[in-house]
Amino acid sequence: MRVENREPYDMIIIGSGVIGSAIARELSRYKLNIGVLEKNLDVCNETSGRNSGVVHGGFAYDTGTHKAKLCVEGNRLMDELADELGFTFIRCGKVLVGNTPEERNSLEATMEQGRRNGVTGLSIINEDELHHRVPRASGKFAMFSQTSGIVDPFMYTIALAENAAVNGVHYFFDTEVSAISRDCGKKWQLLTNKGIFTAKWIINAAGLNCGKISDMLGIKGYRITGSKGDYIVLDKRTGPLLPMPVYPVPSNTYMGIHVTNTTDGNVIIGPNADSVTDFGYYGVLQKNLDYLVESASRIWPCIKQSDFIRNYSGILPKLVDENGRIQDFKIEMRSDIAPDAVNLVGIESPGLTAAVPVARMVVAMLQEHIRMERNPLFNPRRERIVRFAVQSDEKKDALIKSDPGYGDMICRCEKVTKAEILRAIHNPLGVHTVTGIKYRTRAMMGRCQGGYCQMRIACLMERELAIKPEDILYERQGSYMFTGSMR
Repeated sequence: MRVENREPYDMIIIGSGVIGSAIARELSRYKLNIGVLEKNLDVCNETSGRNSGVVHGGFAYDTGTHKAKLCVEGNRLMDELADELGFTFIRCGKVLVGNTPEERNSLEATMEQGRRNGVTGLSIINEDELHHRVPRASGKFAMFSQTSGIVDPFMYTIALAENAAVNGVHYFFDTEVSAISRDCGKKWQLLTNKGIFTAKWIINAAGLNCGKISDMLGIKGYRITGSKGDYIVLDKRTGPLLPMPVYPVPSNTYMGIHVTNTTDGNVIIGPNADSVTDFGYYGVLQKNLDYLVESASRIWPCIKQSDFIRNYSGILPKLVDENGRIQDFKIEMRSDIAPDAVNLVGIESPGLTAAVPVARMVVAMLQEHIRMERNPLFNPRRERIVRFAVQSDEKKDALIKSDPGYGDMICRCEKVTKAEILRAIHNPLGVHTVTGIKYRTRAMMGRCQGGYCQMRIACLMERELAIKPEDILYERQGSYMFTGSMR
């Protein structure tokens, strides 16, 4: 490998999931030279893009923890963030359903914990009100959380990253850190497959690999376990049957298998929670799918196999103690061991909801050690790709007149046009994978899962990027779309 020394950075963030990208955006408010290193080819290939997409209220976490405080704050910020960054957030509410006196007592305790955490809009509702709010839910009563909601996790993460990039942050994809050291000038040196990066400060936001990076920084001993959850995606025709997420009564450590509506009208079933040591395997076993259906049908009996269009899985990095008990988020500076570093370990659920408050906490910690001058050119707003399908007929006509590409339907299931695909191909982060287009436009996410549009998208990528068909990647390095002879 040819080792190349990169320009020195004020800050290098390791990891570009929702946490790393939120930190990048918050730091871009200041005059800093910031780099983000990501081993994958896009910003949401792991935990940040493989979850339920629920914005949690904050009632499920122990009072006084980072999880509780930062989740409540993130929930309150979500409307403002969605407006600034152009992603979809719906504050639809959520219900936790129960049937027995013991479950009612548990829900009342959960509601009281939520009140201590500062959550508003919590109430116990009877069966009639439950069925008024969610007609197909099964339960004798429920806890209703008015402030809970749903978000598009792909676009939320992408929006944070794209806004950070437009504000001057440098993203380096396919760049994996293999070693970290300090030079004589007391700067960090990061050895990667793309050369050596130098920085005054390092921020560990590596998600599933947070333990490895923490060890490289010299902060050793954290136990990270993987909690793998499988999901089933249902056809959009099921969407009208589920106006808000439906959960069972939670345990102390697990929210249970639930059914969730999505911002685009699908329904998601899951997740289960299997402890795993392989953080790179996302296969889904048939027995797990059967278990999801059996469990979820108890709280929402509308699940039919004919509505299944896809399954997927995600892995949460859980920080545990020596007895296996799940710990709070670890957000720390250990100057005695790793000076000029911020270490984030075990940022799992509710990390999606809490991402921006986590980022602001990191910035506040940094400001105690260094002077950070405001960036007068910072622009908090991001222009999203126009969704042709949701526009009025008048707006559709105007769009087609302004750009004939809006009149060329590439994805029939999700009604995604050529103009949208081209905007996604030329995204601010320079991501050039098929899933990079998918996550930015919803093309290939419909009933046929790309059966009609995937090849047309590949052709557009070939033309726009001046690349050969055999060089087009689906999602990861090695995931070639085409091999051998082609016509």
